[in-house]
Amino acid sequence: MSVDVSAHSYWIGYKTILIKEVTRILRIWPQTLIPPVITMTLYFVIFGSIIGRRVGEMGGIDYMEFIVPGLIMLSVITNSYGNITSSFFGAKFGKHIEELLISPLPPWIILAGYVSGALFRALSVGFLVWLVAGFFSGFFMHNALVTISILVMTAVVFALGGFINAIYAQKFDDIAIIPTFVLQPMTYLGGVFFSVGLLPGLWEQVALGNPILYMVNALRYGMLGITDVSLGLAYFMIVLFGTLLGGIALFLLKRGTGLRT
Repeated sequence: MSVDVSAHSYWIGYKTILIKEVTRILRIWPQTLIPPVITMTLYFVIFGSIIGRRVGEMGGIDYMEFIVPGLIMLSVITNSYGNITSSFFGAKFGKHIEELLISPLPPWIILAGYVSGALFRALSVGFLVWLVAGFFSGFFMHNALVTISILVMTAVVFALGGFINAIYAQKFDDIAIIPTFVLQPMTYLGGVFFSVGLLPGLWEQVALGNPILYMVNALRYGMLGITDVSLGLAYFMIVLFGTLLGGIALFLLKRGTGLRT
């Protein structure tokens, strides 16, 4: 009987965190959903329409279609990461994270609630960007299962990374360092706008060490049926990084690193 009560309490706790996150995202939707869509629209106009006319084809398909999976993945990565860093650090800054720490909820429930909120925002923005992409290049889907699974898994991986960033952040400036100096270069070198085979030897090897390259190419396979890397290797990389970051996030949360004064 106690197990059922605990399970019910855990579900209530998880649902409460998730509802709070979703409500926050929807309440300030002009800040959380619209800006990334506008940014991606500009990418489609500049890179797809203007530069794309000069490029012609990439990987045997029209350049506009080629960049669609990369731009969707870019929006999913930045929004999953950004949502959880701002939300969890805001809870730290406002001191109401202490209410969760003294609650009977286990750390994995707290982590799951915040990650699910980031997943909601990431997939919502990704869907809106896909709708915008349809205006420029039409709608296409080679393998829906691969597409959805890659988007969900990637959003979870970067939400976990954002959670770790938020744990260590001491001020609001700290949550902008990783996106600016790490994520942004990784995404632009992750095959969003080009095929990795176009890079010279040394840079191609460097790019193959970038996990975002595998995520972008796996999504490109799901949507277009083409990829520069093995699909199985892409799934392996995502699971590997997700497991690693998830373990670190849970460990830090259990210890109360950066949370208890």
